[in-house]
Amino acid sequence: MEPEGITEEQATNVAQSAASKLSQMGERTKQLGNAIQEPERQKRIILVIVCVALLLDNMLYMVIVPIIPDYLEGLQKAADQDQSAAAPHTNSTNSTIHKAPEGNFDLQIGVLFASKAILQLLVNPLSGTFIDRVGYDIPLFIGLNIMFLSTLTFAFAENYATLFLARSIQGLGSAFADTSGIALIADKFTEESERSKALGIALAFISFGSLVAPPFGGVLYEFAGKQAPFLILACICLTDGVLCLTVLKPFSNRERGNMPVGTPIYKLMIDPYIAVVAGALIVCNIPLAFLEPTIANWMEENMHSSEWEIGMTWFPAFFPHVLGVYLTVKLAGKYPHLQWFYGAIGMVFIGASSCTVPACKNFGQLMIPLCGICFGIAFVDTALLPTLGFLVDVRYVSVYGSVYAIADISYCVAYALGPIVAGQIVHDLGFVQLNLGMGLANVLYAPALLLLKNVTQMKPSFSERNMLLEDGPTGLYDTIKMEQREKKRKGLCTTIDENGIETFVQRSHSDGESSGGEYA
Repeated sequence: MEPEGITEEQATNVAQSAASKLSQMGERTKQLGNAIQEPERQKRIILVIVCVALLLDNMLYMVIVPIIPDYLEGLQKAADQDQSAAAPHTNSTNSTIHKAPEGNFDLQIGVLFASKAILQLLVNPLSGTFIDRVGYDIPLFIGLNIMFLSTLTFAFAENYATLFLARSIQGLGSAFADTSGIALIADKFTEESERSKALGIALAFISFGSLVAPPFGGVLYEFAGKQAPFLILACICLTDGVLCLTVLKPFSNRERGNMPVGTPIYKLMIDPYIAVVAGALIVCNIPLAFLEPTIANWMEENMHSSEWEIGMTWFPAFFPHVLGVYLTVKLAGKYPHLQWFYGAIGMVFIGASSCTVPACKNFGQLMIPLCGICFGIAFVDTALLPTLGFLVDVRYVSVYGSVYAIADISYCVAYALGPIVAGQIVHDLGFVQLNLGMGLANVLYAPALLLLKNVTQMKPSFSERNMLLEDGPTGLYDTIKMEQREKKRKGLCTTIDENGIETFVQRSHSDGESSGGEYA
């Protein structure tokens, strides 16, 4: 009987210690949850989630550059061998059979590379409206899930059709993840200096993902096989999705029903200031988008460059890009009224650098203009992306899904045209003419940014806000919206409090209802 009593006592002690440990774990989990929900810490975690999502998207975009052409060429050779083994013919017939797939092969690669940007371009107007309706967290979580599916599809794809499907799925995920991520940063970082810094960090991650992906993919593809780089990216994407689900809690947000109604995307597109910014984003990204698919062949023909040099062409440009982001954030903090000027300087840098690319005679010389292009793009992006958020704040309702969908559309226009159009321009006109044309376009567009000169002096427009509020409900809805804006936009309210945003909103509703007491 004694051994049984000892066993029961031990079991009781084990149960008590387990309960105590569970209680301690519960307390620690609760403390961790409270720490995560602390506003400042949550903003930093959200920035990390968004930056990782942008890093993944751009790594997946560029990691296929050294992998897919070689992989498809291997599939093509295997198919040719099977065909020649099945039906042997004369040498002349074999040469005609071989030449036809070669031209088709280049077209296939171009269409595959462009398919992501094309689908993203088509989906962005819908995703921007969806983000404005449901908030930023659910679309970000949806985008991460779709990107995870795309990455796995890339890893296990064994034919062109499946690769094309994976690339297109990535475009769908990017339309949700990229737009909602940038909009979420603009929503959480409401002060202009904070917003510029946070968006600058996000742009640095975009640059790092784009420039480090080709060497990353090439090395792993050669030594570990095609699946390795995609499986690593899929694991990172899964981790980011779990973090998003834990921190943002996209399906338990009770405040979504009280969100202000965002401005329709078509109204934002016809806004002259937003149109100027969108045009600048398109023009400044065209050199990068057009050079990526054409510079490898040009280096082989004119410099007799090795595969290693071609693979490392863009990597050094990461450092001037980060330097450009850092300088623009610092300058914007000291002289915020000169954002348009920083963008114009960036476009001049891009134009001058693009024109000097054809004059390079070796790999070392080529690094200089490519670094100049990325340095200029950093200036333009870092100056103009926060400007889009500010324009929405002062001219429309502070909901950012649609306006950053327009920014994403601008990038996609350049990257959708690049793989398809650039090769044809080089074939018809030449590589020198392509670069001179891109450089001239950037220099000539720079003066258009003068239209943004007085943007920082703008104040909310009485007539435009009235017009936006005509379609929406009044009373309690507007009270809730006003309270949320006061919490979110404290920096903006204090800067123009002498004219009084609160007083202005009260006037805009006083005609429809005598609700002055609600806003007192």
